[in-house]
Amino acid sequence: MTRQAVYLDNHSTTKPDPRVVAAMMPYFTEIYGNAASVSHRFGWDAAEAVDHARGRVAEAIGADPKEIVFTAGATEANNLAIKGALPLLKRRGDHVVTTAVEHKSVLDVVERLGREGGWNVSIVTCDENGLVEADAVREAIRPETVLVSVMTANNEVGTINPIREIGALCHERGVVFHTDATQAVGKLDLDVQADHIDLLSLSGHKIYGPKGIGALYVRRRDPQVRLKPLFDGGGHERGLRSGTPAVPLIVGLGEAAALAIAERAVDLPRIRTLRDRLEAGIRERTSDVRLNGHPTARLDGNLNLSFAYVDGEALMMAMRDVAVSSGAACTSAEPEPSHVLRAMGRDEDSARASLRFGVGRFNSAADVEYAIEVVAKAVSTLRVHSAAWSAGPSSKIREHD
Repeated sequence: MTRQAVYLDNHSTTKPDPRVVAAMMPYFTEIYGNAASVSHRFGWDAAEAVDHARGRVAEAIGADPKEIVFTAGATEANNLAIKGALPLLKRRGDHVVTTAVEHKSVLDVVERLGREGGWNVSIVTCDENGLVEADAVREAIRPETVLVSVMTANNEVGTINPIREIGALCHERGVVFHTDATQAVGKLDLDVQADHIDLLSLSGHKIYGPKGIGALYVRRRDPQVRLKPLFDGGGHERGLRSGTPAVPLIVGLGEAAALAIAERAVDLPRIRTLRDRLEAGIRERTSDVRLNGHPTARLDGNLNLSFAYVDGEALMMAMRDVAVSSGAACTSAEPEPSHVLRAMGRDEDSARASLRFGVGRFNSAADVEYAIEVVAKAVSTLRVHSAAWSAGPSSKIREHD
């Protein structure tokens, strides 16, 4: 079977929608002014485009446009949220709560603050499906807790957390609530007011927008959240993110956010159907397969599976024509098994034998059928080789006995 490679790694990054690319192009070639230049038409036109995009991003999460700060992506947004908020909260307490299944741009930041910054840190565990229960967060909050960070939906296994309940209990306790919503924006009903969210991180390239652009929502009232900037130099983005605005990328993020909301009712059921067919087809052709993640409270495009008796990296290499990942793309260079799967209670072998499939807007039924065929063939081949290798040395030992 020969055909073009199939892309099923949409949690890592997505193909920019052609409509997003078309919206961006004039701001590379025609409307190229600096949005911070307030003395001429070129700057005014660029600033108008930035304001329009800010409104579209805000609308996607139920925020006020003035509460949106553009960043280079979700990693910067997560760093700005946590490192920016904590210095100004220190007078109220010295305790931070997060979870064992966060993206590394949250978990590493909080753990470093615990080691080097004088902060006390509590890491809440999850259940076997990767779900962070609100009661577990409630038990972790102390009188001196000032910030809680819990992701909306997990980037590896897709499990959706009870964000509204967690946000409500944080506000009851007077605790600032941050959520990394990178995988959830445009896919879930998010409303920063109803969900009691104070800080929310998102990224363009997860929703068919450009790479290199993201945003942080910062609550302005009830309560107002104040941040200290990560770096200085011009006072852009209300003083929170200095640097010349990347107008084409900002326009692309705004277009991508608007499209995600407008087409969600059509996109997501189709994606979920393809995801379910992918899982069913793999199970029909392959034995000893285990689902990682919540069976129902999971992102529509997410499918994380463990394949017994094979190594996930070897399996990926054996199916080069189907793009998937063996964990979070940002940690793919690390030899350790997924920290998310280990937190869920998977042993090291099971964690290493996992693959993450991400079905997206541009996938087709033909893509899924091809992937089923390739996965089944690769698993079968690796298991045969593994069995032969295991039998080989033992038979030679018997011959020499």
